[in-house]
Amino acid sequence: MKRNLFVLSILLALIVSFFTIILENVEAQVINQRAPGGLINNARDVNNAGQVAGWTYTDDGVRHAFLYNSVDDTMTDLGTLGGLNSFAMGINIHGQIVGYSDIDESIQHAFLYDGTTMINLGTLGGLYSFAMGINDRGQVVGYSYNYDGNKRAFLYENGIMTDLGTLEGDHSVALDINDNGQVVGYSNTETGEVHAFLYENNIMTDLGSIEGENSMANAINNQGKIIGWSSNIFNERQAFLYENGVMKDLGTLGGVNSYAADINESGKIVGHSEDVFGEIHAFVYENGTMTDLDTLGGSLSYAFSINDEDQIVGRAITSSGEQHAFSYDHGVMTDLEIFAGYYSTAF
Repeated sequence: MKRNLFVLSILLALIVSFFTIILENVEAQVINQRAPGGLINNARDVNNAGQVAGWTYTDDGVRHAFLYNSVDDTMTDLGTLGGLNSFAMGINIHGQIVGYSDIDESIQHAFLYDGTTMINLGTLGGLYSFAMGINDRGQVVGYSYNYDGNKRAFLYENGIMTDLGTLEGDHSVALDINDNGQVVGYSNTETGEVHAFLYENNIMTDLGSIEGENSMANAINNQGKIIGWSSNIFNERQAFLYENGVMKDLGTLGGVNSYAADINESGKIVGHSEDVFGEIHAFVYENGTMTDLDTLGGSLSYAFSINDEDQIVGRAITSSGEQHAFSYDHGVMTDLEIFAGYYSTAF
């Protein structure tokens, strides 16, 4: 569940220092879904109850994680861990939300929102951590800096953050976990390439690539089907489906690059791709066919998540150039102009 850029770097500046974990609980605030504010919002994930998690700019010009509930048409501002900004990245069927938040002016920590409070998950010894996904059992995955300043994929459960290791390189990132506890993400290898991985039974397995140097696994369903992107021999990035030990190229919408972001239990895949005109459009892939979901009137759209009801959420540019979260259901893309900030996104 659920990450939206074609070019992602795994090597960041090394940070060597120690930070004492501070556990903070921040009360959430329910606000009217028509609150005045901004032009940009982002929906990052949607669960099977139709609840949407993401982030938006507030009237104060800062970014806050939100929970949108379609049943009573309200948005809940999840607040922060004491800093200015927070970002929601995933939500499970119980409404538990994960993401990351500023704890002060420059440091971010992973959080778990349990329905009433935002809980700081701490780090693996470094300054920063980021929670990227959560399954219906409440297991959380993401990445954290360790004492040596390296990024490491982690699994968080029962109050303990565990380092999942790497593919013999220095860095790794976990992006999703299914209800069987299988984790996917990416890691650099001993030779410096970045490869998608599957972690299960305490073993991290290199999934390889589509004849290129780099790949990334973004999501896994409960059947163990994995999606993401891989470079090919031409260094083009192609959406893939990995199952039964085979990485399948899903093609594009007529352009060069494509990126798969999520997969549901029926095997429908969403993401974004360049079309024949070079524009980036959200897509759904089903039964061997990639379908363009169009936009909100602008030239760009991204699909980030799909639930088992085939509801899709993402972000698109409107005809006026604003970036809005959208939902896509039964062939209709709806502008979720409910969100309050200058920029919002639904993952």
